[in-house]
Amino acid sequence: DCGLRSAKPFISRLIHPFFGIGGVLRPTRHILGGELAGEVEGVGAAVTEFAAGDEVFGINVGIYGAHAEFVCMRERAPLARKPAGVSFEEAAAVCDGASLALMCLRLGDLRKGKSVLIYGASGSIGTGAVQLARHFETEVTAVCNTKSLELVRSLGAHRVIDYTKEDFTKNGETYDVILDAVGKHSFRRCRASLKRGGIYIPTDGLYNLFWALWTSRIGDKRVRVPIPPRYTKKDILFLKELIEAGEYRAVVDRCYPLEDVVEATRYVETGQKTGNVVLTVNAGRAR
Repeated sequence: DCGLRSAKPFISRLIHPFFGIGGVLRPTRHILGGELAGEVEGVGAAVTEFAAGDEVFGINVGIYGAHAEFVCMRERAPLARKPAGVSFEEAAAVCDGASLALMCLRLGDLRKGKSVLIYGASGSIGTGAVQLARHFETEVTAVCNTKSLELVRSLGAHRVIDYTKEDFTKNGETYDVILDAVGKHSFRRCRASLKRGGIYIPTDGLYNLFWALWTSRIGDKRVRVPIPPRYTKKDILFLKELIEAGEYRAVVDRCYPLEDVVEATRYVETGQKTGNVVLTVNAGRAR
């Protein structure tokens, strides 16, 4: 949401219009909010999967509008019944970070026995990526700040690096996949830390489109970017299964009432949040 509102990097102003999510000079979506959890108020006559009163969570792909009391979604959208025993706040926090992390890890063709380094492991995408990579039985190295070391270990990282004390690009270790979950590194800086055939995956893909195209033809190390992101109902249901099996949990840093959205946005833009920041709407109903 912050990226869409600010249109940074600038190149996003040229890309977003093709996906119907932004304009060149100003946002075209006046109500932000892509991830949500709440209670179904009503359904169309042809809807069979959901009924009024169902507690659901999901992503309003490309439409946004979740920063409101009500939102209208298609039945086939990435939407599912909320996992049992999980709060609305936790359910809303699962959707975007975990879904994007899942896309990125799939781009890396991660499977049992491979190694992955996750940079920015304490953020929304990073906390999701650590848990998902562990679920896929990979060797997980996580990089975060000092205050988040224990949290990231508790999420399943095999090794945790404090970036304030150690530069992972200079310690001689190499990985099958490097996931930059906060867009603070680059392929050029990380290339030596990739194994032969390794893959660098930045979540700020717009900056790295050139490298993705270039390395697809030249060299033995690749850049892959999640553009355009493809959110699916299947992925939301997969995350729901992991939550109900006790293999995944959302990390919520702070909750703000909707009327404090400006304060919430400013906090997110400090770059110091841990996990997710959630807006609550009419506490007790939609989130």
